[in-house]
This record gives sequence, structure tokens and C-alpha cells, in this order.
Amino acid sequence: MKLLSIIPLLLLSFTLIAAGNLNNNNKSDTNEAPTWSIDRAHSAVQFKVRHFFTPVPGSFDQFEGVIKFDPANLEGSSIDVNIAVSSINTNNSDRDEHLRSDDFFAIERFPEMHFKSSSIRETGENSYVAEGMLTIRDVSREIELPFEFLGSMEHPMRENTTVAGFKAGYKLMRTDFGVGSGSWAMTAVVGDEIDIEILMEVLHRPS
Repeated sequence: MKLLSIIPLLLLSFTLIAAGNLNNNNKSDTNEAPTWSIDRAHSAVQFKVRHFFTPVPGSFDQFEGVIKFDPANLEGSSIDVNIAVSSINTNNSDRDEHLRSDDFFAIERFPEMHFKSSSIRETGENSYVAEGMLTIRDVSREIELPFEFLGSMEHPMRENTTVAGFKAGYKLMRTDFGVGSGSWAMTAVVGDEIDIEILMEVLHRPS
């Protein structure tokens, strides 16, 4: 085949490849699940930790994040949440200040906890697991966060808005993340295992 006849074929091939890449890029951009905003007034990040023998409850009252979720599009779904550690609340101001100190969370150096998912998979009816990185203080660990999709509906009091709910539960060891230094690293007084419950009411309004 002569060179002059090959050139048009090469140009056509390059054009098709470029068009394919453009379509793939556009597909990636449009394949994201809907974005839900957190309704903090109806959401909570709660925990329990043992003090000697008795579980003591607490919460983190300030949090924000971006939740993209569609049960029919888990590949395009993701979770990215930050929790302000300074907002810890155990209904005891002296204890809360101690937990904010270098003995535990050291909020001056590590003001936030962060979870960012890398994938979400279905494990049962309305049940899912988000795999991702959890960072507390200066320690980051891969975890699997199980959660339940509680359902969604048109918001009866907000026009053109969908409301949905999620519930997640997780157990972690505080010493795995360096929470508790010196004598507070011992677990006889303050237990190692932390029971976490996350309740999220979220809203979606089409742009």
C-alpha cells in the first residue's frame, strides 16, 4: 500500500481514538451518583467507651462531608466525611477538655478525623460496606464501614427535594490510632474498644 493511501487511514484511526477517549472522559464525569447534603439537625455521630466497667456515651457534634450514593450505581457512589474532634461532647466539660488534650486527641495538631471511601459494595438488602481510609490523629488505616440505607422519599416540606437516611455502626480500637498516651494508653480505666453509631439524614436537590 502506498504511503499516500496509508496517511488517511492513520488520521481516521487517531480521530476515532481521540473521540473514544473524549467519550470515556464524559462517561466518567456523568457516572457519579447523586450528591446528598447532610442535614446535621437530624444526624448524629455517637460513641460509647467503657470507663472501668460502665459504657459512657458521647458524641461529636460538628461534622461535614460529601455523600454520593445511588443503590443502582455503586461504582459512582462515594463517602468523604470530616469530623471536628473539638466538638466532642460527653456531657462533662472537664472530661471533654481532657479528651481534647495531648493525652488523647491532641486537637491543636490533629483537629479533624477523616474518612474517605475507595469503593462501596452491596452485602444484602439495603446493606452495604464502604471500604476506605480512616484517619485519626496522624494514623491512617484501611477499614470496612458497614452501613444500612434506610430509604428515600420526596420531602413533604421542601419542594423538589429528596430526603434519605443512613445508619452505620463500627467498632475500633483507640490504641490502633494512638488515642491515649502515657498512662492513658492503658485500657484498665478507659477501654480500648469504641462503639460508634452514625445516623445520617441527607438531602438531594437536583441542580
